[in-house]
Amino acid sequence: MKIDANLGQIYEYYDPEFYQLTIPIAPLTELFNGGKWCEGPVWFADHQCLIWSDIPNNRMMRYVPGAIHHATTALANISIFRANSHYSNGNTRDREGRLVSCQHGSRSVTRSEWDGTITELVSHYKGKRLNSPNDVVVKSDGTIWFTDPIYGILTDYEGYKSEPELPGCYVYCYDPKSGELKMVADDFHKPNGLAFSPDEAKLYIADSGYTHDKSAPRHIRVFNVNDNNQLSHSQIFFEVTDGVPDGMRLDRQGRVWTSSATGVICVNAAGAALGKINVPQLVSNLAFGGVRGNEAYITAGTSLYHIVVGVAGARGSVRSGG
Repeated sequence: MKIDANLGQIYEYYDPEFYQLTIPIAPLTELFNGGKWCEGPVWFADHQCLIWSDIPNNRMMRYVPGAIHHATTALANISIFRANSHYSNGNTRDREGRLVSCQHGSRSVTRSEWDGTITELVSHYKGKRLNSPNDVVVKSDGTIWFTDPIYGILTDYEGYKSEPELPGCYVYCYDPKSGELKMVADDFHKPNGLAFSPDEAKLYIADSGYTHDKSAPRHIRVFNVNDNNQLSHSQIFFEVTDGVPDGMRLDRQGRVWTSSATGVICVNAAGAALGKINVPQLVSNLAFGGVRGNEAYITAGTSLYHIVVGVAGARGSVRSGG
C-alpha cells in the first residue's frame, strides 16, 4: 500500500464545478499491487467489500476496507476471492445481489448463485460462440447488458487465442426471465465499458477500437433507451484523447467518470470534461463504494487505487462495477 504524497498533482481542474466534486486533502492510495491487469471492480455494500478481476492471473480478488494507512493492515485485507475465474473481466450485481461476470476463458456471461454454484447465462448468439464478453451492467428490470469485443481471444494473455465466430463485435441485452438474447448495437469497432444514466433513459457505451487500429474510435457514445429496451438516437458523447475509454461509472447527478490512459476524467451531462484524477498507471475501470458511496475504487495496471471524492455514485454505480 502506498499513499501519493504529492497531493497537488492528483487533480486537474478544467471547470470550477470540479472543485465541488473533489476533496483536495484526500490522498490517492494504492491498496494493492501485484496484479497483471486489474479490471472489473464491483462494490458489495452488504458485505462492505470490493471484488475485482486480475485477468491474466486468472483470478478475482477481494478487498475489505480497514486501516488503509497501515500497510500491514491493508495487505491483510486483500485476499483471493476466486482462484480460477476463467479470466473474468467485468463484474456487476443483479437485482437480487448476485455476482454477474464476463468471462473471457469460457466466452460467456455467468452468475454466481447464493449457494456458491456458477450458472452460465449466455455463451452463444444465433448458434455461434460469443467473442469474449467484456463489461456488464444490470438494468432495474433485471435485464443484463454486456459488450463483446475480441480482446479476450486476440492472444493467450487474457484468455485463449481463438478465431471469432461472429462477424462483428456487438452489444447485447439478455433477459434472464425469458432467456432471450438480443443484439442492441452492431456498429461498434470494439465496444467496451457501459453504464446507464441514473434514470436509465440513456445508455453510455465506450468504443476502444483505437487500441489496435489508430483510425478506429476512442470515444463514448450515448443512446436513448425505450421501454422495450431498444436503443436509438446515437450520438458521440465524449472523445478520449489520452489513451482510450474503458470502464466508466456515473454519479448521482448524471456525470460520467471514465477511464483514460493517465487517470479518471469527469464529464458533465453535456459532454464537457470538468477535470481529472491523475493515476500513476493505465486506468481500466472504477467503481463507487464505501458507506456513503463517495469512495472511488480505481483499477489500473497492476494495482487497485482508492480516493474519496465529493459526490456519491449513482445507485447502480455504487452496487455495480466492471
